[in-house]
Amino acid sequence: MKVIIDTNILISALIKNSVSRQLIKEFSANFYYPEISLNELKKHKELVLKKSGISEFEYRGVLFDLFKYMIIITKERLFTKIQEADYIIGNIDKNDVVFIAAALSLPNSIIWSNDKHFKKQKKVKVFTTNEMLKLFKLK
Repeated sequence: MKVIIDTNILISALIKNSVSRQLIKEFSANFYYPEISLNELKKHKELVLKKSGISEFEYRGVLFDLFKYMIIITKERLFTKIQEADYIIGNIDKNDVVFIAAALSLPNSIIWSNDKHFKKQKKVKVFTTNEMLKLFKLK
Protein backbone atom coordinates (compact mmCIF):
# COMPACT_ATOMS: atom_id res chain seq x y z
CA MET A 1 0.00 0.00 0.00
CA LYS A 2 1.23 3.51 -0.89
CA VAL A 3 0.44 6.12 1.75
CA ILE A 4 1.21 9.82 1.32
CA ILE A 5 1.66 11.39 4.73
CA ASP A 6 0.27 14.88 5.24
CA THR A 7 2.38 17.31 7.24
CA ASN A 8 -0.11 17.34 10.13
CA ILE A 9 0.45 13.61 10.61
CA LEU A 10 4.21 13.99 10.52
CA ILE A 11 4.08 16.87 13.01
CA SER A 12 1.93 14.75 15.34
CA ALA A 13 4.47 11.94 15.10
CA LEU A 14 7.29 14.37 15.87
CA ILE A 15 5.59 15.88 18.93
CA LYS A 16 5.09 12.63 20.81
CA ASN A 17 5.36 8.89 20.55
CA SER A 18 1.78 8.74 19.33
CA VAL A 19 -0.32 6.35 17.31
CA SER A 20 0.88 8.23 14.22
CA ARG A 21 4.52 7.53 15.04
CA GLN A 22 3.77 3.90 15.79
CA LEU A 23 1.87 3.42 12.51
CA ILE A 24 4.76 4.90 10.53
CA LYS A 25 7.33 2.73 12.27
CA GLU A 26 5.42 -0.52 12.64
CA PHE A 27 3.09 -0.90 9.67
CA SER A 28 4.58 -2.32 6.52
CA ALA A 29 3.22 0.21 4.04
CA ASN A 30 5.19 2.35 1.65
CA PHE A 31 5.00 5.80 3.21
CA TYR A 32 5.73 8.84 1.05
CA TYR A 33 6.34 12.52 1.76
CA PRO A 34 6.67 15.26 -0.89
CA GLU A 35 10.06 16.93 -1.09
CA ILE A 36 8.31 20.28 -1.62
CA SER A 37 6.65 19.97 1.79
CA LEU A 38 9.96 19.80 3.66
CA ASN A 39 9.80 23.62 3.81
CA GLU A 40 6.40 23.44 5.49
CA LEU A 41 7.85 21.04 8.03
CA LYS A 42 10.70 23.47 8.73
CA LYS A 43 8.18 26.28 9.33
CA HIS A 44 6.62 24.24 12.15
CA LYS A 45 9.87 23.15 13.80
CA GLU A 46 9.69 25.67 16.67
CA LEU A 47 6.10 24.62 17.40
CA VAL A 48 7.17 20.98 17.53
CA LEU A 49 10.08 21.79 19.85
CA LYS A 50 7.81 23.78 22.15
CA LYS A 51 4.97 21.22 22.27
CA SER A 52 7.23 18.18 22.55
CA GLY A 53 9.68 19.63 25.05
CA ILE A 54 12.58 18.02 23.20
CA SER A 55 15.87 19.60 22.20
CA GLU A 56 16.80 20.39 18.62
CA PHE A 57 19.22 17.44 18.72
CA GLU A 58 16.42 15.08 19.82
CA TYR A 59 14.13 16.58 17.18
CA ARG A 60 16.64 15.79 14.44
CA GLY A 61 16.96 12.24 15.78
CA VAL A 62 13.21 11.62 15.76
CA LEU A 63 12.87 13.21 12.32
CA PHE A 64 15.71 11.07 10.94
CA ASP A 65 14.16 7.97 12.50
CA LEU A 66 10.75 8.70 10.93
CA PHE A 67 12.21 9.43 7.51
CA LYS A 68 13.84 5.99 7.50
CA TYR A 69 10.32 4.68 6.88
CA MET A 70 9.45 7.14 4.11
CA ILE A 71 10.23 7.66 0.48
CA ILE A 72 10.66 11.26 -0.62
CA ILE A 73 8.66 12.20 -3.72
CA THR A 74 10.75 14.54 -5.83
CA LYS A 75 9.52 17.86 -7.16
CA GLU A 76 10.04 16.56 -10.69
CA ARG A 77 7.70 13.64 -10.13
CA LEU A 78 4.94 15.98 -8.93
CA PHE A 79 5.38 18.58 -11.65
CA THR A 80 3.13 16.89 -14.22
CA LYS A 81 0.27 16.52 -11.70
CA ILE A 82 0.29 19.97 -10.05
CA GLN A 83 -2.20 21.54 -12.46
CA GLU A 84 -4.71 18.70 -12.07
CA ALA A 85 -4.25 18.73 -8.29
CA ASP A 86 -4.80 22.48 -8.19
CA TYR A 87 -8.07 22.00 -10.06
CA ILE A 88 -9.14 19.33 -7.55
CA ILE A 89 -8.30 21.07 -4.26
CA GLY A 90 -6.73 24.45 -5.03
CA ASN A 91 -9.94 26.35 -4.33
CA ILE A 92 -10.27 24.53 -0.98
CA ASP A 93 -6.68 24.72 0.33
CA LYS A 94 -3.68 25.71 -1.82
CA ASN A 95 -1.28 24.16 0.72
CA ASP A 96 -2.63 20.71 -0.01
CA VAL A 97 -2.27 20.77 -3.78
CA VAL A 98 1.11 19.07 -3.38
CA PHE A 99 -0.42 16.11 -1.51
CA ILE A 100 -3.09 15.58 -4.13
CA ALA A 101 -0.39 15.83 -6.82
CA ALA A 102 1.64 13.23 -4.93
CA ALA A 103 -1.33 10.86 -4.81
CA LEU A 104 -2.03 11.39 -8.51
CA SER A 105 1.61 10.65 -9.33
CA LEU A 106 1.50 7.35 -7.42
CA PRO A 107 -1.26 5.10 -8.78
CA ASN A 108 -3.36 3.31 -6.15
CA SER A 109 -2.14 5.52 -3.32
CA ILE A 110 -4.00 7.16 -0.47
CA ILE A 111 -3.42 10.28 1.62
CA TRP A 112 -3.21 10.04 5.39
CA SER A 113 -4.45 13.29 6.89
CA ASN A 114 -6.67 14.53 9.69
CA ASP A 115 -7.58 17.68 7.72
CA LYS A 116 -11.32 17.46 7.06
CA HIS A 117 -11.18 19.58 3.91
CA PHE A 118 -9.50 16.72 2.03
CA LYS A 119 -12.83 14.89 2.20
CA LYS A 120 -14.41 17.65 0.07
CA GLN A 121 -12.75 16.20 -3.02
CA LYS A 122 -13.56 12.79 -4.51
CA LYS A 123 -10.58 12.10 -6.76
CA VAL A 124 -8.16 10.74 -4.14
CA LYS A 125 -8.88 8.50 -1.17
CA VAL A 126 -8.05 10.14 2.15
CA PHE A 127 -7.90 8.38 5.50
CA THR A 128 -7.78 9.90 8.99
CA THR A 129 -5.65 8.32 11.70
CA ASN A 130 -8.70 6.48 13.07
CA GLU A 131 -9.52 5.18 9.60
CA MET A 132 -5.89 4.08 9.17
CA LEU A 133 -6.10 2.15 12.44
CA LYS A 134 -9.23 0.39 11.22
CA LEU A 135 -7.69 -0.24 7.80
CA PHE A 136 -4.67 -1.86 9.41
CA LYS A 137 -6.98 -3.65 11.87
CA LEU A 138 -5.27 -2.05 14.84
CA LYS A 139 -8.43 -0.63 16.42
